[in-house]
Amino acid sequence: MTPVQRRNTAWVAEIERVALVWIAARLPAVVTPNALTATGMLGALIAMLGYFLAAGRPAMLWLASVGFVLNWFGDSLDGTLARVRGIERPHFGFFLDKCTDVLAHALFAVGLGLSALIPWELAMAGLASFFMGSMLSLIRVGAGRSFDIAYFGIGLTEIRCGFVLLNSAAFFFPPQPIQAFGTSFTYPNLLAVVWIAANVSVFLVVMIAEARRLAVAEPATSDGERRASSTRASR
Repeated sequence: MTPVQRRNTAWVAEIERVALVWIAARLPAVVTPNALTATGMLGALIAMLGYFLAAGRPAMLWLASVGFVLNWFGDSLDGTLARVRGIERPHFGFFLDKCTDVLAHALFAVGLGLSALIPWELAMAGLASFFMGSMLSLIRVGAGRSFDIAYFGIGLTEIRCGFVLLNSAAFFFPPQPIQAFGTSFTYPNLLAVVWIAANVSVFLVVMIAEARRLAVAEPATSDGERRASSTRASR
């Protein structure tokens, strides 16, 4: 079974890679890749709890940000630690990593909905649009591509940074209703709409480009050509 080839074109990918290798080389032997995966999930739970508590206590947004940092630490470092120690299990690691990513982002979305920073509808739409990108990466693997961790420079690390920046902005500048175009909204609502639109746009752009590439790589053949090819193969 050939391991899934990953490709990371995120803006901070190279700096992050160097930092993660440096940290992994200095972790004590008692810290294992699976323990780091569990740490990442703990961070996701803390982020959700922080958002839940922030509904009446804005200072809890800092707890949510701590959760994102902890999630980054565990989720980004588990695979690096396995590679540094030469104990990789490529298929198990890929499966566990993707499953925990799905769970973690579901927790983030639920937390956002509980926080009242954005409406539940936008939180769930944002989660759905994120999953569209995740599904696209997996579908492209089946079409003979490597697994893309980022699109247009945006990967999971950049997304986490965006959440932390939003939390900081919401603490220092509490969202206030804005009246425009006959409706009322807040700047987190606007950012959520932009985020959803960007995710859907990336999905469509990459889907069309990949479909065109595959159409050229696998041109359609007529029934006559298929019969002739089958006859030659049977001789």
